[in-house]
Amino acid sequence: MKTKMKSRGAKSRAQSEIEDLLESTPVRINGDRPWDLRIHDDRFFDRVLAHGTLGLGESYMQGWWDCPSIDEFFCQALRGGLQEKVERRPMLILSAIEAKIRNRSAKFEPMGSVSAHYDLGNDLYQAMLDKRMVYTCAYWKNAHNLEQAQVDKLDLVCRKLGLEQGMRVLDIGCGWGSFCKYAAERYGVEVVGITIAGEQAKLAREMCAGLPVEIRVQDYREIEEPFDRIVSLGMFEHVGVKHFRPYMKVAHRCLKDGGLFLLHTMGGNKSYTETNDWIAKYIFPDSIIPSIAQIGNALDDLFIMEDWHNISTDYDRTLLCWNDNFQKAWPQLEAKYGYTFKRMWEYYLLSFAGLFRARQNQVWQIVLSKNFRFQYQSVR
Repeated sequence: MKTKMKSRGAKSRAQSEIEDLLESTPVRINGDRPWDLRIHDDRFFDRVLAHGTLGLGESYMQGWWDCPSIDEFFCQALRGGLQEKVERRPMLILSAIEAKIRNRSAKFEPMGSVSAHYDLGNDLYQAMLDKRMVYTCAYWKNAHNLEQAQVDKLDLVCRKLGLEQGMRVLDIGCGWGSFCKYAAERYGVEVVGITIAGEQAKLAREMCAGLPVEIRVQDYREIEEPFDRIVSLGMFEHVGVKHFRPYMKVAHRCLKDGGLFLLHTMGGNKSYTETNDWIAKYIFPDSIIPSIAQIGNALDDLFIMEDWHNISTDYDRTLLCWNDNFQKAWPQLEAKYGYTFKRMWEYYLLSFAGLFRARQNQVWQIVLSKNFRFQYQSVR
């Protein structure tokens, strides 16, 4: 259901301002190209001008606008320098600050905590992800479908870590146990996986039943045990800037001398201390995508950086696969999740795809060692 368009007259100041911001990009209002915005309610302009990214996302959730290709809208807008243009306008910066203050009284309820994202419902993720339920960027170098791309990613991680039978491995942020299961089955290692999401842990234990895998609901800061290898796939983004260094200290404390730590994380081209308002409220509370500088400062004098591999172009394709699976499964999910959730979720997946296509965000796999005598052989 779409909101009825208010009667059109002369352009409002807000509409003129939005159109001016878009002038340097290929995006147009009510154009006919896949990346153009179709406005269904003129309140969209005031909302976006006053609330920035939060207003853009919430107005989409309310059905005030549509776009045939949301991912390409974000890609075209960002490649056209929209973000830099917004950041140079003092009035828009002031509006963004005011929006943060008003955020608490906005219509929709926030996610609350990051564990709530992963506990939304196992049925949702089973429908969206591959059969192993890998919720991180796939590796498409030699793959032609999502299933194979995720297997290839898991195997790439295992090979980079040099896993050998009998090793004890820690998986920080284990999700539904996809890496734990694969590494235990294929490489004969013992794995401890930790998560703070109870529903995740329940399904992860079922998926890893019969294997030398222990799934715990536990905060990573509580871990005090030694491990031969440590892996973290898509969890570092959730700890927050203030915890980047403490996170690395935990990994250093738990990794045996001569061990390897593989950090798989989204990455940013610029250092920020706060995330996109809409993402923070609805998808990943308290998250921040780290920059090279922030990661470097966090691991300073703790680890040797052995390998830094950028696979960011693979995330665009992964996210499109997830959205395609989500859309196909929606008839079975609709009764439980509802119209507003559908628009929120597709906006999340497709906007992220556009961000990665525009090269605004990256995906890095970083291999770190703890011992100066260790000789690492790069694996790609």
